[in-house]
Amino acid sequence: MFERTLVGIDRVRRGQLIRMNDQGVAPGDDGVISYDVRWPDGAVALGYWNGEPIAVAMDDQPEAAAWMSAREWLGQLPVVQTEVLSTALQVMTWRRDHRYCGRCGSAMRRKQTEFAMVCPSCRLTSFPRISPCIITLVTHGRDLLLARSPRFAPGRFSTLAGFIEAGESVEAAVRREVMEEVGVSIGRVRYFKSQSWPFPHSLMMGFYAEAASRDITIDGVEIEAADWFSPEYLPGLPPSFSIAHSLIDNFLKGVAPSG
Repeated sequence: MFERTLVGIDRVRRGQLIRMNDQGVAPGDDGVISYDVRWPDGAVALGYWNGEPIAVAMDDQPEAAAWMSAREWLGQLPVVQTEVLSTALQVMTWRRDHRYCGRCGSAMRRKQTEFAMVCPSCRLTSFPRISPCIITLVTHGRDLLLARSPRFAPGRFSTLAGFIEAGESVEAAVRREVMEEVGVSIGRVRYFKSQSWPFPHSLMMGFYAEAASRDITIDGVEIEAADWFSPEYLPGLPPSFSIAHSLIDNFLKGVAPSG
């Protein structure tokens, strides 16, 4: 069990540890977690894992070139450890990106009792950034609308996704993103579930959306191809640990066999 609390952890210098660098995450005694380790200088406490304090630290050891990437780890770890690793990734991104005050430019200082950086000059407080996103599986009867980005691996298609804009409701973001990316009007929108996505700091909110038509017009920028697929003939799908895969898999479980 992972507890995201820093109460009583400010003077702890030993416990469980996750080691990482810009390229990958080190293997530990259990997945990515090493037990009973003295925390190096610069380690950042994350909370408690199974009742014991846990931290993350940057580590550029010579063997680091062979470490698996965070995406590879997330595809292999049990769900409970993916929460810890996702938190570690986002906290280290926040620590790197909030070294200086965005208001006056002074060097920020870490507040030990919570995830917060405080400016000693103007007292601005910065917390880890979380970017809310929508991710949507558009359906029409038994068929799924799947699309591919130019960044995807060859043959892979996925659900539609995008960031929520300032002043926009979540439901409005679903309708806007679907229209912008594939030109499809949608009717009913239904919430599924959410997932933290630490690349670098997104919170993905998953939805199902029923298409009002099957006509597709791709934007040609974020989306290079899109089509309707039947459950019997699907393209390459997103990785199993992603909410996009969960959206697709959950929909397929409720679809009656053809014929």
